[in-house]
Amino acid sequence: MSNVGAMQNGAAGPAGLPRQRWILAESHPEQADTLARDARLPHVLAELLIARGITQPSQAFAFLNPETAHLHDPFLMCGMTAAVDRLERAIAQRETILLYGDYDVDGTTAVVLLKTAIEMLGGIVRFHVPHRLREGYGLQSSVLEAAYADGVRLILTVDTGMRAFAEADTARRLGLDLIVTDHHLPDAQDAVPDALAILNPNQPGCTYPEKSLCGAAIALKLAQAVLERRDTARTREKTLPSFLKMAAIATIADAVPLKGENRVIAALGLRELRKPVGAGLRALFTAATLDPKARPLTGFDVAFRLAPRINAAGRMDVASDVVELFTTRDTARAQELAAKLERLNRERRDTEAFALASIENRLATDPDLAAGRLLVVDGEGWHRGVIGILASRIVERTAKPAIVVSVEDGVAHGSGRSVDGFHLLGALESCADLFTRFGGHAFAVGFAMPADALPELKRRLGLYAAEHLAQREPERLLHIHAELPLDRITPVLAGWLRKLEPLGHGNPEPIFVARNVRLLAPRRIMKDRHVRLELSPAAAQSAPCIVRAVGWGMAFRAAELRLEQGSHIDIAYRIRENDHPEFGGIEVEIAGMEPASA
Repeated sequence: MSNVGAMQNGAAGPAGLPRQRWILAESHPEQADTLARDARLPHVLAELLIARGITQPSQAFAFLNPETAHLHDPFLMCGMTAAVDRLERAIAQRETILLYGDYDVDGTTAVVLLKTAIEMLGGIVRFHVPHRLREGYGLQSSVLEAAYADGVRLILTVDTGMRAFAEADTARRLGLDLIVTDHHLPDAQDAVPDALAILNPNQPGCTYPEKSLCGAAIALKLAQAVLERRDTARTREKTLPSFLKMAAIATIADAVPLKGENRVIAALGLRELRKPVGAGLRALFTAATLDPKARPLTGFDVAFRLAPRINAAGRMDVASDVVELFTTRDTARAQELAAKLERLNRERRDTEAFALASIENRLATDPDLAAGRLLVVDGEGWHRGVIGILASRIVERTAKPAIVVSVEDGVAHGSGRSVDGFHLLGALESCADLFTRFGGHAFAVGFAMPADALPELKRRLGLYAAEHLAQREPERLLHIHAELPLDRITPVLAGWLRKLEPLGHGNPEPIFVARNVRLLAPRRIMKDRHVRLELSPAAAQSAPCIVRAVGWGMAFRAAELRLEQGSHIDIAYRIRENDHPEFGGIEVEIAGMEPASA
């Protein structure tokens, strides 16, 4: 990206919202002309593909038309052969296999995926998903000991275990074979637990091509490996597509980059989700008021409609309900569980809103806290199931890294989220001696520690952030991917842009800029927060091109710009397809507004 066309003095929002700065991607007009001609694509789509590193027609075709043949050979992953050998032996000898998961979308869908695959092959499977509040994150020695006493001799972790050194030692002492499947980063010394096999592309010495798989995707690769060893052709053509549904939900929900193999998994999984067969999926779609037969599912649907309901189980109650939802064949039970997830999600929203109001009040009244370059906010008894979401909300509001801590019975449980360019796990590693456990990656972390060490944590993190963010002022960066005048928006172009789905981290939804557009009618304010505009390119005269635009939460900006009929502005926008029966059609969603360029 370059700062071509960057707005250095963007608008500040309400209540101290950091300024927005536009950054326009560098254009490649000649290269885009060539790709558009050779691949028979619209020029603007060629520009978007080039920005993603796709410059050849064959690459463009593969990106826009993913298929199972584009998935990597699972045996390229370090440890895969040993894991499959042991799993096959357990299935053949009718051993009970324990799957040990995590309580979020990634962990629970990974359990569903491997449980289904192993049972399909005739294996006997039990699973354990820890309770967020009673057990906390990660592998627990007490569960391993209980499993051993029950006759279990093989444990497979999913989405957890990469830093379970003591627990791996417990498993070895007991005589348990432990296979760790995880995607989290190793510790700072690149040490790994002493396990029979570790499946993690991020472990030292692993040359697997895709390093950013989520936990469920690694579980998918294990399922793919053991199934393909039985029958490669049938697995690719018949069996694997059904497993892609769970892996796609997790890949999108876990916000891993949607490119490379992740894009293949997510895109093909979304395609399969249009045909929900299981009672649980059908019930979940109904609860989320989604009809995959009416329109294709999008990454947005998964991230903001399905994932919150799945996550609500682990945040507010027991995540094992998710595993039961997706594996039951009883329609009535599936509907009961989906209704429970819906209720828990509403409860989660209410709990989150209450705590967020308290945090916002504190930021507004404590100038020392608000002035910090990294914000650490703690509260007594805040629900641990929502502190990660709260951290994300603070980052959105302040454009600063944030950690939210819940203090309960002398123990501080924290969850943090970061911004581009600040490695939050690195910040925690500088304070490693304070934690009883911690982990995560550059953008998201979690930890537990004695509550009386919180002042020292705040002091050290404050110093760390002051050093590593010294030259950076908080600002909301709006990355604009291409210039596109309003009169070039057509249903045909919107159809081409849909082929970029699923959109998300690493494959962002395109944001365009249109310069010097004219307001054709007075602005319309909705609920004192949102604004509706009717816009046209300024050059249009006798028969203006009229484009409907909506700016969610942007009434304040319309007021700042003193917009009135005849005003000229630049807008950053996303293209939307409104399917309302009365006033549907193409419209734009405003992401930013600035005075018209000279």
